[in-house]
Amino acid sequence: MSAKATKTSRLRSAHSSTVSFEVLGHQLQFFQDPSLKHLGATVWDASVVLVKFLERDSRFSPSELRGKRVIELGAGCGVAGFGMAFLGCDVVSTDVAEILLLLMKNMELNPSTIMQSTASEVAELDWGNENQMKAIGGGLRFDYIIETDVVYEEHQFEPLLQTIIKLSGPETTVLLGYEIRSTNLHEKMLEMWKRNFEVQAVPKEEMDGTYQHPSIQIYIMCSKKQANASEIGVNQDDVNN
Repeated sequence: MSAKATKTSRLRSAHSSTVSFEVLGHQLQFFQDPSLKHLGATVWDASVVLVKFLERDSRFSPSELRGKRVIELGAGCGVAGFGMAFLGCDVVSTDVAEILLLLMKNMELNPSTIMQSTASEVAELDWGNENQMKAIGGGLRFDYIIETDVVYEEHQFEPLLQTIIKLSGPETTVLLGYEIRSTNLHEKMLEMWKRNFEVQAVPKEEMDGTYQHPSIQIYIMCSKKQANASEIGVNQDDVNN
């Protein structure tokens, strides 16, 4: 009890603040704390852009997403994952150990009636950690893997890729949103994605008119086998066999 109280008080620093925006008529609130000196402790614009895109695209409507299993990698404050929970998904928001308290705080901030309608949870995940991935996945693959502004250095590429491959199946969709800060890094990352997935860039006109920026990109990715099956009209059951 005392340990929990100490950790909670650490989040209430003079540098902390709450960010809020609306999803499907519900106000989402996110606590951020730059004093934690971790990039994940701040709400980044790309996560909001992704959620607002999902909200307006019919492919990701609540009727389509209800009960889908989602994992957010490098969740930070949890914006993208909690947004998908509001859209009806069962979400596991993951990050490194020092960010988990912030994620749990943000789960508490949002309406319990909405969050409890889905099987949303928070879990520790260091990319590439086999034991953690096994514990989170439970032997099942996720319908969606989401990530926003998670890669800043090239050495992170391979652990992230291997984590996605481990947690995904032939029908998994990967949603990626990030702000281009380095053209060189962006091109290398895009090349990696295209070697391993079928990659579709979301045009700016399909994003929310208010929540977008020229440097923020959204990509929808799936396995090459899944993409080929869709193009030629093959039954997905046949692909999986």
